[in-house]
Amino acid sequence: MGFFHHAGKHKSYAIIGLGRFGTALAIELCRSGEEILVLDSDEERVNELREYTENAFVVQHIDKKSLMETGVQNCDVAIVCIGSKMDISILTTLHLTALEVPRVIAKATSAEHGDILERLGAEVVYPERDMAVRLAKRLVSSKILNYIELSEKIDISKIVVPGAFVDQRIIDVNLRKKYGLNIIAIEHGEEIITNVAPEYRFARGDVIYVIGNKVEFGEFEDALL
Repeated sequence: MGFFHHAGKHKSYAIIGLGRFGTALAIELCRSGEEILVLDSDEERVNELREYTENAFVVQHIDKKSLMETGVQNCDVAIVCIGSKMDISILTTLHLTALEVPRVIAKATSAEHGDILERLGAEVVYPERDMAVRLAKRLVSSKILNYIELSEKIDISKIVVPGAFVDQRIIDVNLRKKYGLNIIAIEHGEEIITNVAPEYRFARGDVIYVIGNKVEFGEFEDALL
């Protein structure tokens, strides 16, 4: 029996290819409460995902007919996570666009691969490249000095005050309103300020200790880079 999407506030996702990227993506979407369908030719990989979704299918040969039998055409989004076999990635993307899945996203391992996928109508992602670029920017910028993970969702970070904040007051920068982050202390020269006043004006070289949700930290990091 294939997958039949029941309309609701959550979108439904089909993930084709359960390598490290596809498996991690499937688990995170499932934990977020989304409806997922997963496909792979490897029975062991598919079985591992059955604790997260009953819509896990072993498909040995991906063609239009076998995709339709799983019900992938009923999903809102299909993500092709096949990286190592470019020909299968391209054919799968072609079938999904032909089945009129509203949004098709495909993982690419090279610029040439990505160009072909885009021509087929897919949105292209480069997970390895994007991760490397993000890490390089973090290392070079050195603005985020340290992370302390309090829980799965909450971090405390130690950050050199960005140049754009210098001479601005905390109330003007307003990290709480913009990013949901709270400043819990400021290192000003030899002094550690723990009773942080909204009127405090940042100085060059100040180091701030900030607490907040990981997602919000990600948005703040992107603004810093």
